[in-house]
Amino acid sequence: MKNKLKYIALTLVVVAACFRCQAQYRIVENLPKYDRQKIHFGFAIGTNVTDFKLVKVGNFNSFDSLYILDNIKQTGFNLNIISNLHLGNHFDFRFIPGLSFAQRDLNYTFYSFDSTTKLINKQVESSFLQVPFYLKFKSERVNNYRAFVQAGFEYNVDMVSQAKVKNKDKEFVKLGRRDYGYSIGMGFDFYMEMFKFGIDVRMYQGLNNLKVVDNTIYARSISSLRSRIFTLTLTFE
Repeated sequence: MKNKLKYIALTLVVVAACFRCQAQYRIVENLPKYDRQKIHFGFAIGTNVTDFKLVKVGNFNSFDSLYILDNIKQTGFNLNIISNLHLGNHFDFRFIPGLSFAQRDLNYTFYSFDSTTKLINKQVESSFLQVPFYLKFKSERVNNYRAFVQAGFEYNVDMVSQAKVKNKDKEFVKLGRRDYGYSIGMGFDFYMEMFKFGIDVRMYQGLNNLKVVDNTIYARSISSLRSRIFTLTLTFE
């Protein structure tokens, strides 16, 4: 995942450098009055890579034959609606509610009596209703693009949470329904002839421990589970 983020960051830097080189030439400025709007709207689509910030219990290896517990990242997608309040030449306040579909896997490795190992995979699926608020800081406009950074608070509700499900036939990892945390990101806006197109990369870190107390070995071996989501988003405003 770190390599992917480095590649995305490098791509953004290269794009910025290319546009910087173009800035020395006089080009036609698209949407010259766009940033004078007090409020504007749009939509966003994106892809996410989701996993957990996982903390195991202190006596982890004392749980029966459990030997290894791994957290596996998985990909999903996002769909959001954008509401943007113009605060000044360099600042915007943004409300971007939407849906995020994600999955995280937990791999449990057990030792058997004959010294062989057994791998059990537990898929943890989520469909988040996202309620994020961002403060966006923008650079000066250079011809038809701007760079920006943004940070904010996000509240999520997992609409498929199984926190209260009781099923004695299946042992699965239950998560709490509500989550909250902070998000930071960076990207670029490009002024096209008819709309503004943006690309950004964001990281969300959940602060709430989502683990639900359960008597299964899959839950008892975990001290805390907190969401961690990396998102690459395309915006149309």
